[in-house]
Amino acid sequence: MPVPILLVTGFLGAGKTTVVNHLLAHAGGRRIAAVVNDFGAINIDAELIAGASDGVVSLANGCICCSLEGDLLRTLSTLLRRDPKPDTIVIETSGVADPADIVRNLMDPVILREAPLETVLCVLDAGTPPSALEDALQRSQLRVADIVALTKLDLAEEGAGDRMRVAIRAQRVPAVVVDAKHGEIPSALLFPAHAARAPAPREPGPKRPAEERFETLSWTSEHPLSLPRLQQAIGKLAPKLARAKGLFETVEQPGRQMVFQFAAGRATLAPGDASTPGVPRSRIVFIAELGVLSKAELDAIMEGCVAPA
Repeated sequence: MPVPILLVTGFLGAGKTTVVNHLLAHAGGRRIAAVVNDFGAINIDAELIAGASDGVVSLANGCICCSLEGDLLRTLSTLLRRDPKPDTIVIETSGVADPADIVRNLMDPVILREAPLETVLCVLDAGTPPSALEDALQRSQLRVADIVALTKLDLAEEGAGDRMRVAIRAQRVPAVVVDAKHGEIPSALLFPAHAARAPAPREPGPKRPAEERFETLSWTSEHPLSLPRLQQAIGKLAPKLARAKGLFETVEQPGRQMVFQFAAGRATLAPGDASTPGVPRSRIVFIAELGVLSKAELDAIMEGCVAPA
C-alpha cells in the first residue's frame, strides 16, 4: 500500500517545527515518519522535535523522526523499507528551500508509486507584512501549497490574519487558508481519507535558478550565558537577523538548557531539558542575508554574553 507524503514548507521562523511537533504528539494511531531538513551546521530543529540531533528516534506513540542527510530520495527509500512501514511521511523543508524543487524530485516514478505526494502545507506567520509575499521564494512556497496555515495569530496585530488572507488571494493562490493555533491543523485536511487512493501527479511549476540568499553562522561555547547580556546582544543583532535558534545554559539556571527562538523580530525563551554531558553548553544558529553579518562581528557580540569565570 502506498505511503502518502505531507510536505511542510514555509519561510524562516514561520512555525513549521511547531506544526510537525503537533502532528507527532497527536498522531491518532498513525505511524508518522518525520524527515527534518534543517538549514545550518547545528541541527537544532531535530533536537526540538525528537530529543536527538541525528539518526532515527523512535517515539512512544509509534512515530519516528529522522534527520535528512544527503539525498532525499535515498532517505525515503530507507523509510519505506522499515518494518512496519510508516502510515505517513512528513517532510519539513528548510525555510530557505524552494518547495517546487522538492516536488519535482518527488515526482520520480518510483517514489510516486510507493510514496505519493498527498498534500503540500505552507506555514505562514500571520504577522508577516503582506508586501513580503512579493518575494520570489515566498511566492513559490505559497503557489505549490494545497493548504496555507496562518500561525502566531496571538502575537500579531489585530486584523493581521484578515489582511494576510487578502494578500494571499491577491497572489491567486488556490490553497485553502486555515488558522493554526499552536500548530494545530485538522488532520482531515492533511491526510487522505482512503489510504489506498493515490493522488495524481502534480506540476511543480517552472524551475527557478538557484539563488544563494542566506548564510548560517554557528556559535558555540563551553560556558553558560548571562541572560541580561544575551538580551542586549540579541538587541544588537536583531536588525541583521532573518532567524536564530539555539540551546544554552544560563548562569541564572545552571545545569538546565533554555530553548531560544528568534523570528520576525520576536525572541522567545522556554525551559528545556537538562544539559547533556559532552555537548557544548551553549550553541546557537544565526541565519542572515549574505554579507550582512560577519563571523567576527557575531563572535565579538556573543562572547560578551559569556559569564565571567
